[in-house]
Amino acid sequence: MTTLRKTRARLGMLPLAVMVLLTAGCGTQRAGDTADEYRRSHPTPTGISTPSTPADFPCPGESPKPTAPTAATTPTSTVPPTDRYAENHGFRVPIPLHGQSRCDGLTTVGRVESALEPLRRRGDFAPGSVRSALTSLGYSAGKVQAYQDGPSRVGFLIDIGASPWCVEGTMSSASTKADAFGGYPDGTGCEPPSGGH
Repeated sequence: MTTLRKTRARLGMLPLAVMVLLTAGCGTQRAGDTADEYRRSHPTPTGISTPSTPADFPCPGESPKPTAPTAATTPTSTVPPTDRYAENHGFRVPIPLHGQSRCDGLTTVGRVESALEPLRRRGDFAPGSVRSALTSLGYSAGKVQAYQDGPSRVGFLIDIGASPWCVEGTMSSASTKADAFGGYPDGTGCEPPSGGH
């Protein structure tokens, strides 16, 4: 009988011991305290950092641009855009130049327009003449494209390969226009990407 009582007492003590251990816990830390301690000793940034646009500054020979209107004078629309064309074709928008690259681009555009202006005044709208004028500036013949774009209009594209990367434009009987840019977002270089959806 003594053995039976001891066995019952031991069996009765087991649930009591488990309950005491569960209610008392094994220490003073609660779940999550370790993670909280780690976060305190290794702070995280307050927000997601986004690349900033390099500051543009007036380039030599350039007059400062007028300041943009403030947000208070600019009307805003609360209607969501329904035209998804710009969203779906954003990959075709050239990358703009900023900082010193923008200044390099403006200088290059000036050189290109000056080289083509005599052809425009003469009425020479042959792609070969445009290509020759551009290669005379030192650009590789393999990197200069010129194409007929109507009877008195020629388009051109120069893949420079260094800042400003690309220069494209047109020459017509009315004017010579060029623009420098940094390629395209999908990495096609100076050629406009094809495709889309």
